[in-house]
Amino acid sequence: MKELEIKGRRVRVVKGDITTYEGEAIVNAANNRLLMGGGVAGAIKRKGGKVIEEEAVRKGPIPVGSAVETSAGNLRARYVIHAAVMGMDFKTDGEKIRKATRSSLEKAKELGIKSIAFPALGTGVGGFPLKEAGKIMWEEVKKHLEGDTTLEEVVFYLYTPEAYEEFSKALEEGSNGT
Repeated sequence: MKELEIKGRRVRVVKGDITTYEGEAIVNAANNRLLMGGGVAGAIKRKGGKVIEEEAVRKGPIPVGSAVETSAGNLRARYVIHAAVMGMDFKTDGEKIRKATRSSLEKAKELGIKSIAFPALGTGVGGFPLKEAGKIMWEEVKKHLEGDTTLEEVVFYLYTPEAYEEFSKALEEGSNGT
């Protein structure tokens, strides 16, 4: 596990299953209709219950790049923040990942959340390169934590060894001078 601090706030990179996170919120890599099929969304629905998807779909569709919250069903977290990183074409890009990350962080602030976990947005079904996603997401998290926020902990929860490695490198490279 990699870890660093920004203005007394902790950022960690963890290899594991995001559905086991014991913080206040986890982020779902969502499509803009908020239907929860495979990947991270499927895992959240399987472990947290169909109620999460039902609640999300009632709030959708939402613009790509935006985020909404739902309850977390049977998960340990209190909320699931659904970050629309793609439309129903399942295509994403760096700007969509940047906006979805920023929207998730703003939603956390709005909810007064102190801890949040992110998956590697857009890198599963969206097929976006892990290295680039890690760099973009880290930039947004760093900028957010340097400003006015309720967050005390941000965790990048990564399922595969490759994702863990790429996000760890992004954090290391992006933290020079922090």
